[in-house]
Amino acid sequence: MIDERPESESFRFASRPATRGFTLIELMVVVIIIAALAGMVLPHLLPASNTAKRKIAAGDIANISVSLKLYRLHNGRYPTTEEGLDVLLKAPASGDWKEPYLERPPVDPWGRRYEYRCPGTHALVGFDLWSEGPDPQKSDDNVTNWDTSGR
Repeated sequence: MIDERPESESFRFASRPATRGFTLIELMVVVIIIAALAGMVLPHLLPASNTAKRKIAAGDIANISVSLKLYRLHNGRYPTTEEGLDVLLKAPASGDWKEPYLERPPVDPWGRRYEYRCPGTHALVGFDLWSEGPDPQKSDDNVTNWDTSGR
């Protein structure tokens, strides 16, 4: 039998390499290897995330403390525990209101509101300000304005 196709066409078909895709088994092996690597790496990254969140909370507490001190400068007193930190967001009924002392409600990196008490029982500045940290309990992982050790 004689090939009746032109020579250039038969050459093109003969020289094309056979292409082969990945099999399901090969793809599953790759996914398992990636999952194993992620399982080994993630536990080392999570403590860094908690450390970063603790530092963000400490910075937030310092900024809120400055806002509370400005409020005291304008109004002659710190907000009461009952007034809370929300008073820093809106104009008080009386006093020298310049502008909001905070731009947004004070929420810690774990999504909970900062706790405030005035008069304070721990801090020397007249008020206690703290975040309960990653767990909503009073424990050693709390970030406070009276413990500046930076744990």
